[in-house]
Amino acid sequence: MATGQSTDAPTTEAPRPRNAFDRYFEITARGSTVNRELRGGLATFFTMAYIVVLNPLIIGSAVDGDNASLAIPALAAATALVAGLMTILMGVVGRFPLALAAGLGVNALVAYEIAPEMTWADAMGLVVIEGVLIGILVLTGLRTAVFRSVPTQLKTAIGVGIGLFLTIIGLVDAGFVRRIPDAANTTVPVGLGIGGKLVTWPGLVFVLGLLLTLVLVVRRVKGAILIGILATTVLAIIVEAIAQVGPSFVDGKPNPAGWSLNVPELPATVVDVPDLSLLGQFNVLGSWERAGVLVTLMFIFTLMITDFFDTMGTMVAVGQEGDLLDGSGMPPRTKEILLVDSIAAAAGGAASTSSNTSYIESAAGVAEGARTGAANLVTGGLFLLAMFLAPLVVIVPFEAASTALVVVGFLMMTAIRTIDWADYEIAIPAFLTIVLMPFTYSISNGIGAGVITFVLLKLARGKAREVHPLLYGVAALFVLYYLRGPIESVLF
Repeated sequence: MATGQSTDAPTTEAPRPRNAFDRYFEITARGSTVNRELRGGLATFFTMAYIVVLNPLIIGSAVDGDNASLAIPALAAATALVAGLMTILMGVVGRFPLALAAGLGVNALVAYEIAPEMTWADAMGLVVIEGVLIGILVLTGLRTAVFRSVPTQLKTAIGVGIGLFLTIIGLVDAGFVRRIPDAANTTVPVGLGIGGKLVTWPGLVFVLGLLLTLVLVVRRVKGAILIGILATTVLAIIVEAIAQVGPSFVDGKPNPAGWSLNVPELPATVVDVPDLSLLGQFNVLGSWERAGVLVTLMFIFTLMITDFFDTMGTMVAVGQEGDLLDGSGMPPRTKEILLVDSIAAAAGGAASTSSNTSYIESAAGVAEGARTGAANLVTGGLFLLAMFLAPLVVIVPFEAASTALVVVGFLMMTAIRTIDWADYEIAIPAFLTIVLMPFTYSISNGIGAGVITFVLLKLARGKAREVHPLLYGVAALFVLYYLRGPIESVLF
């Protein structure tokens, strides 16, 4: 045997972290860089910043059982504060590029169904209770176990469905797709623009911004999505300065040709002092006496089901987009991610912003290169600045931010190729999961339909043993969730 030569096969050493920050967040280990994390954090913030404006409008427009309302400026400040702190916490503890903020859908449930039955403090107390209960499920391992019980291909379908959900959100928010007012008298429930025509300046800005972003993505330009948002915002500011389009509502009356959410114009002031008076304004006991035990339990159950499975779907979709899932479809540090999410739910109630949850718009940041929790430091920091720089946040209209959602929707849709469409036992549940998310505007509805159908089809084929025992319980809970209407009508 020759000497002086190694007989071992050559090995490729894992890249070494550059410093302690790199090592902690595993930036190099996940194939990322600080610049990519920065771009990703910026992209996530710009696609989520609307919540600082929209959440206060949803909650602030409702009244509780005492006919009282919450101040919009205080809601805006609290929304930005909790989103910033919880997003940073997710980055530091979960080390996953998943941002959090007040959950859409949940805030409407709290504002229009729960609060009218009690006081605002009581309603927010229920959100705190819900967050604590989900946290207990995480610490006992049950929430993670449920997540593991879902078949891998069904998890993939969840990500694809969320991609389509993001696409329809973007198209609707930008006004490109609209509900036809007399849809009950036609065969077409939605249409292009106004009257089937793209006749508004905001609509044109959205189309041009989307086309620009698509070109940048195809040409593999770094920061394509972020550049698209910023460029479209600049174009929107110019168009507004010339055409004087105005908002989508003027003096309470709809203006279909106006900008959605924000009017893109330079603000008169940049810095404002935040109003944090709503922090701590919650009561965990009042609802039980005011609304009754059965009503209160039903509200808590609904909040838990929505938060529990929305987060699961979002976590899968973001991890799938960033190739961060293992062979069983699990992201790294799953328990920590779910624990932070439950803390965020309780924190949202404690700050009167309603439950805070993981945001699927985080996929925009992942599409920009974010792979670690370092991106969350950027997104969370910008949310905290938004408390003081609210006038700057409201520059970006939906027509600019929505371009990112449509592009990310396409990127997430590409995972559909990994589903075995020849196997009807998984293909049908996957199909229902995918289509019901955008058609019902709910992640939980899609997951529920997929789980129930999967269990039913396995039972029908005599393959009950192929279903994880926990999945039977999940399917039963979703049946109760869908039957809330009849159950409530009987009980109440």
